Amino acid sequence: MPDEIAIAAAFVVRIDDHDLGLFTSCDGLGCEIVMEQREEGGNFGHVWQLPTRIKYSNIKLTRPVTADSAKLTRWIATLSGGIKRSTATVEARTLGGTVIASWNLVDVVPVRWTGPQLSPDSQKPAMETLELAHHGFLSRA
Repeated sequence: MPDEIAIAAAFVVRIDDHDLGLFTSCDGLGCEIVMEQREEGGNFGHVWQLPTRIKYSNIKLTRPVTADSAKLTRWIATLSGGIKRSTATVEARTLGGTVIASWNLVDVVPVRWTGPQLSPDSQKPAMETLELAHHGFLSRA
């Protein structure tokens, strides 16, 4: 039987002891190796490409406003006492709840929360977005 793939997935997010619930979209999981170019005198064949650091992109989590939205606003309310770096887990799950993949993130800091735009003219669901910055992935030992 082939492994399951995350085609129709929900993303469960936990930050430290705070369960933020299910999100329907997760963008930005990734990293980039920043390269520095150095030219060597007398070497006309190539330019040296030297890796310098790893740069992690911000993660954007989006979902329709649901009962889980209260979990997110409660967590955001705790930040008024000061923002500390946290550890987060993002799990991709099938709609049946099976975990397909998970990512553990270190030094997570909230960057932005965007609440729903409520309008009587709109037929679209009310959406919210959480953006997180981090300093990399924790390895599983």
